[in-house]
Order: sequence, then C-alpha cells, then structure tokens
Amino acid sequence: MARYAAQRLLLMIGILLGVLTITFILSRVLPGSPVELMLGHRPTPELIEATKKELGLDQPLIIQYFTYIGEVVQGEFGKSLRTGRPVLEEVGKRIGATLELTTLAIFFVVLIGVPLGVISAVRQNSILDNGLRATTIAGMAFPAFMLAMMLQMLFYGELGWLPLQGRLDSEVLLDSTFPRHTGFFLLDTLMTGDWRAFGSAAQHIVLPALTLVIITLATVTRITRNMMVEVLSEEFIRTASAYGLPSRRIHYGYALKATLIPLLTVVGLTYGYLLGGAVVVEFVFDWPGLGGFMVFSISQNDFPAVMGTTLFLATAYLMINLVVDLLYFVVDPRLRAQ
Repeated sequence: MARYAAQRLLLMIGILLGVLTITFILSRVLPGSPVELMLGHRPTPELIEATKKELGLDQPLIIQYFTYIGEVVQGEFGKSLRTGRPVLEEVGKRIGATLELTTLAIFFVVLIGVPLGVISAVRQNSILDNGLRATTIAGMAFPAFMLAMMLQMLFYGELGWLPLQGRLDSEVLLDSTFPRHTGFFLLDTLMTGDWRAFGSAAQHIVLPALTLVIITLATVTRITRNMMVEVLSEEFIRTASAYGLPSRRIHYGYALKATLIPLLTVVGLTYGYLLGGAVVVEFVFDWPGLGGFMVFSISQNDFPAVMGTTLFLATAYLMINLVVDLLYFVVDPRLRAQ
C-alpha cells in the first residue's frame, strides 16, 4: 500500500507539472495585456515597460516559465495583478467557502443518491424506478446557472424563505466576531455557540448547495442503480434470499457492499467535479469562494491568480482521487494481499 501511494504521488507531481505548463502557456497567449489592465487607463509607455520588467514579463517565455516553476517549488505563487495581494493569501481567504459548499453538497448527494439507487435497482423497471431515473436526469439536464437563478426566483423572489446571495447577512457579518478556525462557517459558529451567525450561515448555504446536489445527484443514483442491478443477479444474493435473510440486510449488507469500489470511484470523481463545477454556482450566488475570484481573474487576464487557483483545484482533485484509491485497500482486503 505504501509503495502504491508513493507511485501515485509521483504520478500526481507529473500531472500537476503538465497542468501548470498548459495553464502557463494559455495565460500568456490570451488577448489583452495584463500590465495595461493592472495600470488602468492610458498608462505611459515608460510605466508599462517598468512594470513589465518588475513582473519579469520582459524575459523570454522559457525563462519566465522556469522562473515561475522555481517560485512555485518554494511556495511562492506571485501576487494578483488585480488585487496586489499574494495569490496564496487570496486563495486561503476563499478556500474555506468553496470546500464547505462542495463538501456539504457531496454529503447530501451520497446520503440521497445511494438509497435512491438501491430502491431503484430493487424495484427495477417499475413506475418508481422510471420516475426516479427521469427526475434525477431532468435535474442533471438543467444548466447550473439556469437552475440557480430559478431557485433564487422561487425561494427568494416568490416565497421569501431564503436569502438571495452571499454567505452571511450583512448585519451578522458586521456584529459577529466568531473565529475562523476551519473556514467552514457552519462549524466555526457551531463550535463558538454563535447561534445567530449559525442560522444565517445555514440559510445562505441552502440554495447553492441544493443547486450542486440537483445537478450531480443523477450520477451517483444511476451508477448505484446499475451496479446494484448487476449484483442482485449474482448467485450469492439469490442464496441469501433462499435462506430467508431480511431484504434490508441483503440489499444494504451484502449487495451494496459489493458495489463499494466503483461507487467510491464515482463519489470521488463527483467531489472533484464539484470543486471545479462550483465556479458558476458561486458566481450566481455571489458566494465568496474561489469561483468568483477565478472568473474575475480570467476576465482581467490576472495570470498569477488564474494559475494559482487552477493549480490548487488540480491538486485538490488529485488528492481526492488518491484518498479514494487508498480507500480501496480498506474496502477490499484482497487488495492488501497483492
């Protein structure tokens, strides 16, 4: 297992280097001068040249590339051209919001999607099965931005039940001084007993999390259903039924357990997708995560911020998949013997 983990870590380094290279090249060929965007309207040629020299943009592209690689290895990701602050600081301020939203979403995707998939497989080709599949696929078919705006119009515009956007009410944000230990407002407010801030954070996260759940629920539900249909036809399941074991024990204790490896793969991939796919949802709900920061950085050709954010998301995605791969050894003892 340790050898396998070491091999995967080496592979991750290679993949991250490839991502870094592609992002670096794309950020340099995008139209628009980042220096002129940073300096504002009508900068003088002298100021433009001085700024390019300060940022190292007067050097050949290959020199810029290896210089940036050396800085990244030392943990230096440069400064955002748009805000003037270190990229690592900007990412650190927003990463908690993105992880809280996506983690809550994947939790409910698994909590809802797996039982729905089991029920759909047990009642294969029934009205319930067809209805569940149609409903989840319809949710996935909606563009994320359209679904987000429809939920805003319904729950904020028509019903007035939930806030439109943001992470906390403005008055709560000004009055509450709870410590940001984890960056997860639900956990931080809960640990400090700030119930007013907790209620506000819970209300604000409902709509963006619901949007992510709806657009990804079909994937987990369908994979669970398809794997369960296959396993339920196996001989050991029919034998267990013949011995008169309770259906719930057969379905969840034996059949579902046999699907855990492919199911873990799907959950890991879905979680990684949510980290990147949450960009649109965060932008619509003005969620202060990496989404809005990345959108504005791309529009302003803020290449240090774009590269830093992309590298973080790629690292997070690869780490999630590494954890999933290591969980295979926990789920299936046969792999530990290889």
